[in-house]
Amino acid sequence: MPHDTWRLWLSQSALPLWAGIGFDSGRRLFHERLTFEHQPIELPELRLMVQARQVSTYCRAELDGFCKTAAQSLECLHEVERRYRRSDGAPGWIFSLGPDGRPADRRRDLYAHAFILFAYGWAYRVSHDPAYLTVARETTLEIDQIFLTQQGGYRDTVPPADSIHRQNPHMHLLEAYLVLFDVSGDSFYLDYARRLVALALKHFILPGTGMLLEFFDSAWEPLQAAGHNRVEPGHLFEWSWLFSEFARLAPADPDITAIVHASKKLAEAALAHGVDADTLAVCDAITENGVRLEESTRIWPQTEFLRILARRARGGDTKAAGFIERQSRLFFENYAPARLRGGWIDRLDVHGVALTDHMPASSLYHIYGGAIEYLTTA
Repeated sequence: MPHDTWRLWLSQSALPLWAGIGFDSGRRLFHERLTFEHQPIELPELRLMVQARQVSTYCRAELDGFCKTAAQSLECLHEVERRYRRSDGAPGWIFSLGPDGRPADRRRDLYAHAFILFAYGWAYRVSHDPAYLTVARETTLEIDQIFLTQQGGYRDTVPPADSIHRQNPHMHLLEAYLVLFDVSGDSFYLDYARRLVALALKHFILPGTGMLLEFFDSAWEPLQAAGHNRVEPGHLFEWSWLFSEFARLAPADPDITAIVHASKKLAEAALAHGVDADTLAVCDAITENGVRLEESTRIWPQTEFLRILARRARGGDTKAAGFIERQSRLFFENYAPARLRGGWIDRLDVHGVALTDHMPASSLYHIYGGAIEYLTTA
């Protein structure tokens, strides 16, 4: 499938959809959901995470020459900062707003904080305004203040909903710190990224395998008995890409050999156990033994697969290069058919039947990340 297919779909359909109908100009915030007929779905809460993902995507889209959306994104970010940051008088960012623009859920959520850092990194890259780096640094220090645990790593939420530790917010925090280091050159962020990589190598990945577990107890031990722990192939691809990104940005790191090896093993494990050999669809979940837990498929693991395929193809992996066209065809035929006019189906069952009746804005971040990696691969 030619690059033009992706480029036209993004520039003429998907990006205009969410910057237009998908943006509430009255509130200066993005809608979280649209119907398949492109109608906004009003929700009782607007989450910080979704706003941050959309802001970052539309800053990137202008930088990559797709559309002039940076001004709109930065306008949204200013509104987000005003309404979500310390809006209840406490450090950090609230989880969500109500329809009246007031705090709805005052929890501090690590996942959401990771994405607001990510958004500020891209806001700085597109604007070169140092004020964005000031907020990013202050937020980074507040994350330590709010979430840091004595066992290393961070709590998921404050107040905590349970005692489970999850890898996922740490993954996106790593992503944010890598972007902030890339745009600023400030080793402050590389040091934070290095700590998260070390945490993953020590606790998240089972020794001698490419299996990275999802859930842990408070001591960072696997939550379930051996053979019963959840692994998400999409996250294996994401971590693989992030490790390769760390290697690109810090090639002289003392642990670079282990990091590059882990990146390769993660992608290989996902491909071996989480990807259908016939269709190339990435399933939702497996165990650390490679047994399928969930045969359903979501859109985001498909685009994370595309992203790692493109990165590996650029490095000379001919097998990965051979998969890219098939994987792109899967995306447009199954998840983003032409009838949705730039929209998408978030989740399909094993028979290819849609399991959702709307399109979530949050998917665009994954889609754009995979697409732009592919578009920069010759």
